[in-house]
Amino acid sequence: PWGRCMGDACGPGGVQTRAVWCAHAEGWTTLHSNCEPAARPRAQQPCFRVCEWHKELYAWRLGPWGPCRPVISRSLERPPGCARGEQGVQVREVACARGDQEPPAEDSICEYFEPKPLLEQACLIPCPQDCVVSDFSPWSECSETCGSGLQHRTRHVVAPPRFGGAGCPNLTEVQVCQAGPCEAERSAHSLQVAPWSACVLPRMRAARQVRRRGRNRERERGRGVKDPEARELIKKKRTRNRQSRQEDKYWDIQIGYQTREVVCVNKTGRVADFSFCQQEKLPVTFQSCVITKECQVSEWSEWSPCSKTCHDMASPTGTRVRTRTIRQLPVGSEKECPELEEREACVAQEDGIALCATYGWRTTEWTECRVDPLLSQQDKRRGNQTALCGGGVQTREAYCVQTNDNLLSHLDTHKDKEASKPVDSKLCLGPIPNTMQLCHIPCPIECEVSPWSAWGPCTYENCSDQQGKKGFKLRKRRITNEPTGGSGGTGNCPHLLEAIPCEEPSCYDWKAVRLGDCEPDNGKECGPGTQVQEAFCINSDGEEVERQLCRDAILPIPVACDVPCPKDCVLTAWSPWSSCSHTCSGKTTEGKQTRVRSILAYAGEGGIRCPNTSALQETRSCNEHPCTVYHWQTGPWGHCIEDTSVSSFNSTTAWNGEASCSVGMQTRKVICVRVNVGQVGPKKCPESLRPETVRPCLLSCRKDCIVTPFSDWTPCPSSCKEGDSRVRKQSRYRVVFQAPANGGRDCTDPLYEEKACESPQVCQSYRWKTHKWRRCQLVPWSVQQDVPGAQEGCGPGQQTRAITCRKQDGGQAGIQECLKYAGPVPALTQACQVPCQDDCQFTSWSKFSSCNGDCGAVRTRKRTIVGKSKKKEKCKNSHLYPLIETRYCPCDKYNAQPVGNWSDCILPEGKAEAVLGGKVQGDVKECGQGYRYQAMACYDQNGRLVETSRCNSHGYIEEACIIPCPSDCKLSEWSNWSRCSKSCGSGVKVRSKWLREKPYNGGRPCPKLDHVNQVYEVVPCHSDCNQYIWVTEPWSVCKVTFVNMQDNCGEGVQTRKVRCMQNTADGPSEVVEDYLCDSEEMPLGSRECKLPCPEDCVISEWGPWTLCALPCNQSSFRQRSADPVRQPADEGRACPDAIEKEPCILNKNCYHYDYNVTDWSTCQLSEKAVCGNGIKTRMLDCVRSDGKSVDLKYCEELGRERHWQMNVSCVVECPVNCQMSDWSPWSECSQTCGLTGKMIRRRTVTQPFQGDGRPCPSLMEQSKPCPVKPCYRWQYGQWSECQVQEAQCGGGTRTRNISCVVSDGSGDDFGKAVDEEFCVDIEPIVDGNKKMILEEPCTQPCPGDCYLEDWSSWSLCQQTCVNGEDLGFGGIQVRSRAVIIQELENQHLCPEQMLETRSCDGGQCYEYKWVASAWKGSSRTVWCQRSDGTNVTGGCLVRSQPEADRSCNPPCNQPHSYCSEAKTCRCEEGYTEVMSSNSTLEQCTLIPAVVMPTVEDRRGDVKTSRAVHPTQPSVNPAGRDRSWFLQPFGPDGRLKTWVYGVAAGAFVLLIFIVSVIYLACKKPKKPQRRQNNRLKPLTLAYDGDADM
Repeated sequence: PWGRCMGDACGPGGVQTRAVWCAHAEGWTTLHSNCEPAARPRAQQPCFRVCEWHKELYAWRLGPWGPCRPVISRSLERPPGCARGEQGVQVREVACARGDQEPPAEDSICEYFEPKPLLEQACLIPCPQDCVVSDFSPWSECSETCGSGLQHRTRHVVAPPRFGGAGCPNLTEVQVCQAGPCEAERSAHSLQVAPWSACVLPRMRAARQVRRRGRNRERERGRGVKDPEARELIKKKRTRNRQSRQEDKYWDIQIGYQTREVVCVNKTGRVADFSFCQQEKLPVTFQSCVITKECQVSEWSEWSPCSKTCHDMASPTGTRVRTRTIRQLPVGSEKECPELEEREACVAQEDGIALCATYGWRTTEWTECRVDPLLSQQDKRRGNQTALCGGGVQTREAYCVQTNDNLLSHLDTHKDKEASKPVDSKLCLGPIPNTMQLCHIPCPIECEVSPWSAWGPCTYENCSDQQGKKGFKLRKRRITNEPTGGSGGTGNCPHLLEAIPCEEPSCYDWKAVRLGDCEPDNGKECGPGTQVQEAFCINSDGEEVERQLCRDAILPIPVACDVPCPKDCVLTAWSPWSSCSHTCSGKTTEGKQTRVRSILAYAGEGGIRCPNTSALQETRSCNEHPCTVYHWQTGPWGHCIEDTSVSSFNSTTAWNGEASCSVGMQTRKVICVRVNVGQVGPKKCPESLRPETVRPCLLSCRKDCIVTPFSDWTPCPSSCKEGDSRVRKQSRYRVVFQAPANGGRDCTDPLYEEKACESPQVCQSYRWKTHKWRRCQLVPWSVQQDVPGAQEGCGPGQQTRAITCRKQDGGQAGIQECLKYAGPVPALTQACQVPCQDDCQFTSWSKFSSCNGDCGAVRTRKRTIVGKSKKKEKCKNSHLYPLIETRYCPCDKYNAQPVGNWSDCILPEGKAEAVLGGKVQGDVKECGQGYRYQAMACYDQNGRLVETSRCNSHGYIEEACIIPCPSDCKLSEWSNWSRCSKSCGSGVKVRSKWLREKPYNGGRPCPKLDHVNQVYEVVPCHSDCNQYIWVTEPWSVCKVTFVNMQDNCGEGVQTRKVRCMQNTADGPSEVVEDYLCDSEEMPLGSRECKLPCPEDCVISEWGPWTLCALPCNQSSFRQRSADPVRQPADEGRACPDAIEKEPCILNKNCYHYDYNVTDWSTCQLSEKAVCGNGIKTRMLDCVRSDGKSVDLKYCEELGRERHWQMNVSCVVECPVNCQMSDWSPWSECSQTCGLTGKMIRRRTVTQPFQGDGRPCPSLMEQSKPCPVKPCYRWQYGQWSECQVQEAQCGGGTRTRNISCVVSDGSGDDFGKAVDEEFCVDIEPIVDGNKKMILEEPCTQPCPGDCYLEDWSSWSLCQQTCVNGEDLGFGGIQVRSRAVIIQELENQHLCPEQMLETRSCDGGQCYEYKWVASAWKGSSRTVWCQRSDGTNVTGGCLVRSQPEADRSCNPPCNQPHSYCSEAKTCRCEEGYTEVMSSNSTLEQCTLIPAVVMPTVEDRRGDVKTSRAVHPTQPSVNPAGRDRSWFLQPFGPDGRLKTWVYGVAAGAFVLLIFIVSVIYLACKKPKKPQRRQNNRLKPLTLAYDGDADM
């Protein structure tokens, strides 16, 4: 096959190749020499190279589908019943063409873009459809008023025959009619005029004579003028006439004449002598006429250059135009001139063609992020918007620019922007960039600090420089949450260090850890001894350091102690020192600490006695430093000021991700403050710990205001509208695309300029100028002279006039301008009359005088007699020739009434004009007081619509209305946070809002509320398990309950105080309520004890339990031990084994610990934020195996993994209110006049609502009625009867008038006539046709002629359907002409009846069915009816026609017989049929009846009597054979009442008998067993019924 078309240029000139080789007959390839060289096919051929832009030029030209041809031969016989139709095929022509050019191009060009359309398709040939006609009309009146005549009736075609159906029957029926006898003999002859002949010019010789005669007259007229001034005037007039005649080339009007024949004919149509037609004056047989001229146009001009002068891939084609001019306008022709302009698509194909201008959107910078548009109506933060943060919105403007005006400018962004001036936004075709987006202002994180540490020891300010004896005691806290935003948060962190001046500082000191065992002196076993204190060296921060650093410090000395000997008093060890009672010491406060010990055993005889009570307690001073606390206080950092000393810093650096241009310095104030006093001198605070006062900072880059160049001036509006005296202005604007920042140059230049337009150019308008009518041209005398009574030089004729085209100022213009702009061409010819000697001559009628608004006044118009007619008596007859006409003035009364519905409520339009680039987002006024409008119509006293100004109305009723403002959901403020649900570990705290007011009128919806209309916020919280602790005092001395008086020993009870205290860094501080501490952990306040006797062994308090090995297991044990404190005497009780063991039982004395993570909190925002980025938190708990939360240290000691993330970022969706565009300007009125016109304005959603923002309103379109204007139009009147002048029949004319009518524009108002002056400004168009036809030829049939009546009206549009389904053949309408016969003898001369069809849209499927009346005797009427109720002939299937006659064959002649519906003979009621052997009725026999004897019956026997017909009265005479007959039927043929009574009694008796039989036959039931007396429980099965 041929390859692709290759080439450099598009179009013809390409080349395509193919491979050619020599092959053997069996298919294998062989040498080229084996094939004939002469027969070698071409391997290369020229071709048309297709390019993308050819798609706009070439397209498939589709011909119409041909007729549907049957697939099976038509010669085959069709089946008798046709259900749907027959399958067929139709074909069409398909060619690739360029526009309408011939011949077509190659198919390959169009196939490059789309495949070739189908050439044939299946089709359906429907079943044949016969002609359907309507019912006959009523009979016409008799054609003769006396004697014998004809009357006719006609019908019209409802549906034409289609698809081979039967033709139409006769549409006319005729019958003879008889009128009364004729008094006088009627003429059997009539004058008949033939139609006018074609218009012809007079013979050339006569025409020349006329011209010569005219010229001679002009010469004589010119010679007769001697005055030179008069000659000059005549010369000028001739020149002007010659100029006006230059336009005559367009209208070559020639006056000719036409003739007609007049004959006398009889009833049979034969021509007879004129003497038979008794008429004085014969009709005129000649008249002047205008020679018909068709429109003539010039040849087409050359094609204009292509409108597309540049290359554009999006729409590569332009248009080119060629024109032609009119050479001869049509005169007397009905054909319009052809189109004078032709357009076709084209492509600019010059070399080096430039690219077309392309346009794209540019945007300004985003404005600052603002949170306030997201606040709800009730939000209190609306008042103070400075500190808002979180999610917000920012806006920008979009404007259209030319994107390829300077390709080099794309290299530099600023240059690109500067070079891009705004252009009309309609030039940008793509979607407009979004002009609003969500943004985020980071919320400042407040500084959070830890609690204060305990006060440290007195230390030097700087241990490396130990000078003087002055030092400081310090306490510290640390930042637990670094602040962000602002200058280190909304405020700086509080001070982190407090200092108290102190004396004798030291940087290192010994810290005693624990006392060693008491070692008795001199190696004895008991008695006085010493305890050595273990200590290590610490620095001022409490950290262990090398021991040698404490060489200057005093090492703790050994402490004196006692090891009790047998029978000595035994005391416990000293308790730890209590926490200090005050944190500092002043005049009224002094810090004290205590420690205590108690008696374990009393002394025996000879032993050392126990000390008194005071010796069991020791007190010492603590926190002796004064209560004067100092700290450094810092002020906020100042503004960043440029630091000129730092020059080496790079000009643009990114620090913390922000671009910056230079380094600056920030300073702040630092002062020394004494707590609760104020500023003091700086020496009171430790200088080495003074915070910095200066720090470097980055200066943001300075941004100047940058604006685009001005756009082009808007074009001045065209001022062609008359009466528009407004000052016209043109404007231009520019856009700020970079706002000033960081001290940059402000935008001071104007962004909008306007100026008045220059004096507008006057719009040129054109008008037709009509010149004087020329001489009346008569029929040539050579034609007239043979006619009797003709007079030379007078009579009817035609005259012409010239028309020229003028500008409004009177200057000459080309005829083409007036044809386009000046409306219809004035009449060029008119009928005229050259008066004969006997004619009366008058001036034209004047205009009617004005009414001046007087009701009932008269207005007149006049004319006068001219010339010789003044002397003629007949002309003075005012009855025949009136000289004055009068007409009454209308009595105008007007009334106004409202029409139509009220408009929407419309807010008054604001005057603010937003300049592009200067818009600020705010609330657009969407509610408040507006107005709604209802149109007013004004009618006169005749119900005709008139201008509303006649009713002193401006056209509207105006009524104030309210558009309710949207109200957002209103909630209360947040309640206070509840307490943490747990006192130890992680719990939750809750706060809530409740509903105060629901939203309405499209306000912001409420968040999801619970059943009590509240919304909650739940966040995790953590309570320190050591916040409150139980503090115990030492146990008291054991109080012996069973006292052994000698020994002061035995079993007893000892107690101690247990208090709940708040824990601080300095230890337990103050006593609080017991419920704040964990009740389960509360230590015992009393216990049983044993007080050893003096000679017994004494052991110490039990030590702590050892830890259980994990996991907990009962096979493992824990133990505690006690040490012997005093050895027993010889007779005393020996020391027991002082070790106690117990098994490790889970959740009793052994516990497992594990971490537990709470659920995530809700997304928590800053208090200053509405939405945006937040944090979800969760808490980590240490949970004991019994489910109790404990301090985290228990899990930390076990080394459990902590791999959970406690915080995660989250987003709260921003509540963005729906933003709407401004309302568009009001549209033009939907109707130019009438009652129903509407103006519409629309708006669009520029920002859809998000989250809980205000939803978009549903009203996207508003309408208001237009002012009511009357609709004036031209309307035809009815055609007159066919008028034949001066004859009885033949060719005549019929006329109709045109009148100006007013209507209200609705389909129901057909219009009411008004004065023509109202339609003066309306182009004379009737029913869409510019050509007015007020007169047309017609034919008046002669008596006896057979003729066609007028066309019937078009039938309803009917589709081709099967079972109500359209087959797609389109709709069809039909009309017909029936034949009217006036004489039966002339039937052979009748024309054929006529039928005409046309296609139509919007048709319906109609069905035909048989309808029958009720039977009347043995017959009924059957007819065919269409589904819309129209009675027709044809359309219904003949084979399914119901019967109209049901008479029996043979007839029913037997007495009392009748013919039934089944067409068989039956007998009347009371008679029975006697049938013959061949099943025919032989006779009807009377049914016998029972005769009951009466009292008066003398014979008393029973006789048989003949049965009577129940509905016929008895024929027995009264008093004869009185018998009582059992007759169930009354005289009216209905059953008598007693029959119903007897029937009811028999029915009751039958039921009684059946019941008795049933009871007699029924088996007796077996006796029931006695049931258990115990009642069973009642069980109810609920089946879901609500009534249970």
